[in-house]
Amino acid sequence: MKTTRFPSAAAPAAALAIASAVIFTGCSAGESAAPEQTDSGGKITVWVDPPRVPAAEAFQEAYPDIEIDVVQIDGTVGGTTVKQAFANFDAAGSGWPDAIFFPSNDDIAWATSSSSDYAADLTDLLPEVIEGYDPAVLSFCDFDGRIRCLRNDAAPDVFWYNKAFFDENGYTVPTTWEEYGDLAVEITAEHPDKISGFLGDAYGINRYLQAAGCPTNDRVSESEAHIDLSDPACERATELLATMYDGGALSTQGIFDGDAAAAGVNLVMSPGAVWWGNYLFRDTWKIPAGEMSAVAPLTWEGESSPSAGNEGGGLWGVSSHITGTQLENALTFATFVNTDPRWQVELSTGLPGYGPIQDAWLENLEAEGYFADIPGVQSAFKAAAGAVEPYSYMLYDTGSVWTETVSPTLISGGSMQDAIDAFGEELVNQAQSVGYTVQ
Repeated sequence: MKTTRFPSAAAPAAALAIASAVIFTGCSAGESAAPEQTDSGGKITVWVDPPRVPAAEAFQEAYPDIEIDVVQIDGTVGGTTVKQAFANFDAAGSGWPDAIFFPSNDDIAWATSSSSDYAADLTDLLPEVIEGYDPAVLSFCDFDGRIRCLRNDAAPDVFWYNKAFFDENGYTVPTTWEEYGDLAVEITAEHPDKISGFLGDAYGINRYLQAAGCPTNDRVSESEAHIDLSDPACERATELLATMYDGGALSTQGIFDGDAAAAGVNLVMSPGAVWWGNYLFRDTWKIPAGEMSAVAPLTWEGESSPSAGNEGGGLWGVSSHITGTQLENALTFATFVNTDPRWQVELSTGLPGYGPIQDAWLENLEAEGYFADIPGVQSAFKAAAGAVEPYSYMLYDTGSVWTETVSPTLISGGSMQDAIDAFGEELVNQAQSVGYTVQ
């Protein structure tokens, strides 16, 4: 297996080579060469971010007869290096990798657009694999009824709480969003150093607005988006956030901030992704074992089913520009990295998106022994996967708009309503700037 690493601060060398080819073939910036379907005879090239290199290595060990070149790419969420490289490939009509782990989930929006059409339609190519996914987990890969990617891991929000703190103080874990808001204010009044949520990172919108069903990323078609922050679903989320923020229960910091750990040790409850457990609580914030636990996502009053956001959960794509043995091997690779326990159970740190191997991964939690109520956490993780509210990845970056508007408005003295209004206005501006007609 040949592995190439590209520095994150520069465009990949292959992309630069393609850019030169564009110049020599005479294509102007607005032209694209007609793509040709290729068959290498079997060799495949895959692009992966650093955490997915072990997946490619596990594949090579499992399939030593398949020749594979692995290109390690910049894994920065929101980065543009990969998108720029693909624009050059599209213009030249060649150069695409055969499979890729997209650095940002919203990369799938341009990868499925009519101007690129890179991501292959997997609906009829991998029907048995697709059948193994909960529809809610795979919904992010569904474009106009066709499955254009596969989920590496599911990242639904559960409801996290510090069981040791709750037991010591006699608090009851909420089951509804409204109970969560009221309890957050009560706890902060009685324990002023404690907080019940973070607002300042790009996933804040998913934890609260997506979980409420607020239409911020509602894809009508490739060129149309439905955005409406006056929708009742948005209003209930705004009311909840206002209750908690006015009561001093929310931090304007983000979970990835350099100084978030100091606040994180005082987090007593919050919706948050399943990966918060190991990544945030255990490894980053160093919260002692036996304190944190989780229950299934919360329910809005008057509704019968829980409602959750989704924070990440990586996407794998396969090239639409290959055929024959090259395509067969790329599909074998995609199947392995998404469904095989040798990667997804033994090496991957996230809850697999592929349903049939989730139980085996969840068994690892018992061996690790970190959480306070391991059976409860296992049950919560399973329940959350199907509770995620619909949310489409778009050409506009919703998370960046959130971080640029919400916390800055609050810090400058604005109300929660002011912050959400600023967010909604800029979101519409961003959507229109990249070509969407906004309903």
